[in-house]
Amino acid sequence: MSRVQVLLAAVCFGTTGTAQALGPDGLAPAGVGAARILVGGALLVLVAILLHGVRALTRVQGRPALVAAAGVAVYQLAFFAAVRDTGVAVGTIVALGSAPTLAGAFEWALERRVPSRAWALATALASAGVAMLALAGGADASISPLGVALALVAGAAYAAYTLAAKRMLGAGNAPETVMAVAFGLGAVALAPVLAVTGAGWLTRADGIGLAVFLGIVPTALAYLLFAHGLRRLTAAETATLTLAEPLTAVLLGVVVLSERLTLPAACGAGLVLAGMLALAAPARRPAPAWQ
Repeated sequence: MSRVQVLLAAVCFGTTGTAQALGPDGLAPAGVGAARILVGGALLVLVAILLHGVRALTRVQGRPALVAAAGVAVYQLAFFAAVRDTGVAVGTIVALGSAPTLAGAFEWALERRVPSRAWALATALASAGVAMLALAGGADASISPLGVALALVAGAAYAAYTLAAKRMLGAGNAPETVMAVAFGLGAVALAPVLAVTGAGWLTRADGIGLAVFLGIVPTALAYLLFAHGLRRLTAAETATLTLAEPLTAVLLGVVVLSERLTLPAACGAGLVLAGMLALAAPARRPAPAWQ
């Protein structure tokens, strides 16, 4: 059930691109990301207060909460900066592809938890699939050292956020409370970004609709599912499962936006699915030795 929850979260994450394509034109991506976190963070705080009360928010451990909030904010800024500098393809490959590996490395370094072979196989397959999906999306696959570095920062921020959230959940905090603290503080950090990029589009009906959708579906709902799944999974495994996000984005592009599915994209989708199946397959038990 936990893997299903994380996969459903990844499906929600994957609606972001299609929603932006159907929304107002000419918006600054960083501003849209900031608005998404502001709306989603406010909703998550409201849900947490209704379910667990205000005092539950004050009982969350300070250091993991700050790390998670920093991860939320830094990911948004670093990812959009990376895409602007080195292109969508390379930025997506490095950011999404590095997050599961970095999550596994952080988990090993901080908690001495060695990722399983199934996780390594699934991550390799899914990351290769993400690379094919991204490269199939266009010819902007130019390499910029600064852009690649920013994408790695985004991947590390996502991994750090996942590990910090896992630690808060392990301390007995409710998933709703953990997400409310992380995204509430993250929203405060990102508020200046929306002010700098311009918030005039939020006065239009289509702009408000986009912000509300992004705040509800790929943020509040998605991260509540993410947190509930993370409670029983490792941070590395959870990060790998969220690689289903670009697969969802591609499928929605074909179905909703009438985009053409190229052969490389189809192969990439198949690799992502293979990675998800490898991670979902039950571990083999050794055969009993004959006496």
